[in-house]
Amino acid sequence: MAETTNGTKPDGLPKGFRSAELGWPELRRLPRPPYRLPLLGDVVGASRHTPMQDSLRYARQLGPIFRRRAFGKEFVFVWGASLTADLADEGRFAKHVGLGVANLRPIAGDGLFTAYNHESNWQLAHDVLAPGFSREAMAGYHVMMLDVAGRLTDQWDRAQAAGRAVDVPGDMTKLTLETIARTGFGHDFGSFERARLHPFVTAMVGTLTYAQRLNTVPAPLAPWLLRGASRRNAADIAYLNRTVDDLVRARTAAGGDGEGDLLDRMLETAHPETGERLSPENVRRQVITFLVAGHETTSGALSFALHYLAQHPDVASRARDEVDRIWGDTQAPGYEQVARLRYLRRVLDESLRLWPTAPAFAREARRDTVLGGEHPMRRGAWALVLAGMLHRDPEVWGPDAERFDPDRFDAKAVRSRAPHTFKPFGTGARACIGRQFALHEATLVLGLLLRRYELRPDPDYRLRVTERLTLMPEGLRLRLDRRTSAGRPGGTPDRAAVAEDAASAPRCPVRGMGD
Repeated sequence: MAETTNGTKPDGLPKGFRSAELGWPELRRLPRPPYRLPLLGDVVGASRHTPMQDSLRYARQLGPIFRRRAFGKEFVFVWGASLTADLADEGRFAKHVGLGVANLRPIAGDGLFTAYNHESNWQLAHDVLAPGFSREAMAGYHVMMLDVAGRLTDQWDRAQAAGRAVDVPGDMTKLTLETIARTGFGHDFGSFERARLHPFVTAMVGTLTYAQRLNTVPAPLAPWLLRGASRRNAADIAYLNRTVDDLVRARTAAGGDGEGDLLDRMLETAHPETGERLSPENVRRQVITFLVAGHETTSGALSFALHYLAQHPDVASRARDEVDRIWGDTQAPGYEQVARLRYLRRVLDESLRLWPTAPAFAREARRDTVLGGEHPMRRGAWALVLAGMLHRDPEVWGPDAERFDPDRFDAKAVRSRAPHTFKPFGTGARACIGRQFALHEATLVLGLLLRRYELRPDPDYRLRVTERLTLMPEGLRLRLDRRTSAGRPGGTPDRAAVAEDAASAPRCPVRGMGD
């Protein structure tokens, strides 16, 4: 097996360790599911379509640390709060790029999300791009977020007037794709003018689905079992690359006179200390990373939150009252007004607790160590933290941990909990760089929708979750009633007012920061 430049094999294990050992000397002591089959492993009662939800079910049976085997691969899962806190120690553990994340490297390479720890482009890109998510930069994105939200409500107004239900996951995907494309790269995919999702989304979903499928078949048989899927995946990757290359080429042809956005930073900004710049190939990988990661998880978070708001009208009413009180009749709420929606933010956090759209993250030992004072790990050994089960740990969240309750996130409750018990964005230095962007966007959009509509669920709908590395409600549709009784102007910014604000606002204040 080939080795990487830092003396590890491509699966992240140190030289000399067999993959089956995983660097866990006492692996056999860890509990595992019953009914293990030769060659196939722990597949009885499991589905290749829902590996994360199967792991949540096993976690309830087996406890805070356990193992699963599938097609000769052994995986260690952790969800106990104390063990997770140990894994969050940056001095002893680091991000592990494995499983489906490593399967995305053919498209994202050494982008921020998929880079191995030893690859220098991660630190370079992080240092160059971090100012693009500063408070000042976020305020510059706000007006564009409002404009995209206005396109969503235009579409929902038409559906409401026609008595049609809205496709929540599909529309949230359109919204978040347009938001990251506009704010980060000055591009408009025209998603709301299309009857179907943009081909970029179709190709992206294809690559995510294929990455997950690779984990559900025996590696030696994958070339045969996934032959057709592999060809489709290659075509999807080629389409994504062409789309991004065209976007970058257009910006370059403009002579660098861009919008001061993330793409400008990638193309024009040198590292403030080393003077290094991102290579053209890495720029492509970073753009794809942001377009995919920057909208896929946020669309899921919005969709789950809207599901819970529709299912809990008392919560929706309380959140709506907060929006009405803080925003009043203003047509276009300001950036600072979004941060004041503290209860609505609790709704979002509670949705992410129950269904973190990035459902797990992997951690590897930097050196030989002992996890939780009990489980020896050799350098390079890794474990997968089940965020969805960590967020349901009854020792942290109580015996009613499955119940939706936004007040779990009031300030007093948050202060009373131990650190590292809520991890929807990963942990440590490699945690999601765009988490504040996502939270601001999602809180803004939820506020606008609650102010404009009453949400009516399908009484026969039962939450089903689809998995494609990220999580998303499946088949979620809502009916809308336009709010009129409050005497408010409709609860979404007037498009002309937003355009006027945009014309008078400074350009996105990212250019030059940190140069």
